[in-house]
Amino acid sequence: MGQGSSGELEQTLNQLLVEMDGMASKEGVLMLASTNRADILDKALLRPGRFDRHILIDLPTLQERKEIFEKHLSDIKLDSEPAQFSRKLARLTPGFSGADIANVCNEAALHAARNCQTKVSAENLEYAVERLVGGTEKRSHALSPVERKVVAYHESGHALVGWLLPNSDILLKVTIVPRTSLALGFAQYTPSEQKLYSKEELFDKMCVALGGRAAENIIFNKITTGAQNDLEKVTKIAYAQIKKFGMNANIGPIYITDAEESGSFNHPFSENLHRIIDKEAQTLVSTAYQKTEELLKMNMDKLEKMAEALLEKETLSYDEVVTLIGPPAYDVANRALEPVEFEKSLKNLGEKDE
Repeated sequence: MGQGSSGELEQTLNQLLVEMDGMASKEGVLMLASTNRADILDKALLRPGRFDRHILIDLPTLQERKEIFEKHLSDIKLDSEPAQFSRKLARLTPGFSGADIANVCNEAALHAARNCQTKVSAENLEYAVERLVGGTEKRSHALSPVERKVVAYHESGHALVGWLLPNSDILLKVTIVPRTSLALGFAQYTPSEQKLYSKEELFDKMCVALGGRAAENIIFNKITTGAQNDLEKVTKIAYAQIKKFGMNANIGPIYITDAEESGSFNHPFSENLHRIIDKEAQTLVSTAYQKTEELLKMNMDKLEKMAEALLEKETLSYDEVVTLIGPPAYDVANRALEPVEFEKSLKNLGEKDE
């Protein structure tokens, strides 16, 4: 099957090249093409005389998302000016495309209409973002009292570990309301557009992801299947540090190719190195889990307060968590300069220099 599919691809490529070469003698003919997988294009397509002008259309930046939100919000009847909402929405939606942003605005308008509102409010817009990120609420998915308690402690574990570590995103809300995305609950954070991560930052991300499993183990002395996605995330981060980022002292600063990257079914390195990599990954995950458990055991009163509040209210906002257990140990929410304002200040500085 693999060879047949490869042959079809080659035939298609060759035919396309023939068609393009046939246009060479004609003037005024431009050929345009787009792809979201430029990394797998054959180099024959990209050489001079063919697709030799490359334009990268990246996802919108923070400032660009703010402007796109203002454009789409201007077409909606709001209870305030678009500028009042656009900055916060832009911060909540890193990685969103223009189409995603338009979808958020449309979903907010639909939500307002379903609630018989004459104007779209901040609550409608936040609901729309939450729906796109986590799915809609599924309250018909009834959990047993035991399951609700397990989910409450699981989500509290995630949220509390992030609350106590220096390199975590700002918590927006934590909920145990089931979603259509099959999640029984989740902790939502203010997303970061950070492109570079240190070893310490990645380690803290692993600890936050392990917070749910650790909380279950501490409180109930047993573990459930609810941590599957968390463990997948932790495993990927651990192996990436060792094989891709050169962050392991024993392996050293090298990049190790995966079997998929090399186009082979076998690992493109020795079995001995394979065993060492697995051992280092297990050690890294075990260290992160141990730190996570220690952190939660030292803050059992806060864990229990959060879980009990979740069982009562089902959803806790940032302010409600502050009221319950106090402000975060490393409060980056009170930055003197907001990211949007920072980008503006850089732009203004550049204009003054000119």
